[in-house]
Amino acid sequence: MDWITLLGIALALAMDAFAVALGAGLTLPRLTGRHLFRLGFHFGLFQALMPVLGWLAGLTVQQWISAYDHWIAFCLLMLVGGKMIYEAFSEKVAEKNAPDPTRGMTLVVLSVATSIDALAVGLSLAVIGVEVWVPAAVIGLVAGGLTVAGMLLGRRIGEIWGARVEVLGGLVLCAIGIKILLEHTLLA
Repeated sequence: MDWITLLGIALALAMDAFAVALGAGLTLPRLTGRHLFRLGFHFGLFQALMPVLGWLAGLTVQQWISAYDHWIAFCLLMLVGGKMIYEAFSEKVAEKNAPDPTRGMTLVVLSVATSIDALAVGLSLAVIGVEVWVPAAVIGLVAGGLTVAGMLLGRRIGEIWGARVEVLGGLVLCAIGIKILLEHTLLA
């Protein structure tokens, strides 16, 4: 696989991670190096591991995964995005108790949801007989870098727009989920 194709694939796969990171940067009251590292590392790691898992699975589960991957990503993103929107309007949730998208199950759910497409890429690499190790590393590094960039950009937007940016972050996640679902159901 040539480098231009590989970088194109890596950038395309990282767009969901970038958009989610933008939303995360919007919702955090204060953005620290730990936040940047946690989200960037996990998104990059999951983006790198999913093609390897898909490649290892090969053709055995390709039909099952391609039939449902968009529904899984859609449900996960709608769940997390809906929760963010609900909590933005909830009177009981103080800003200091707002969920941190870089911790716990939210981090795991977002990491899986943004990397499911990379699983399909790994399956495709197995089908065409391409080794997965270099592409997985490049995909992970690009996703990690764009995640950090998205969080920093989201933070700047949050500073300009002020309070209630959690709604925008939740809407971004929901929109990504809808986009994934429409791409797989309308174009199939």
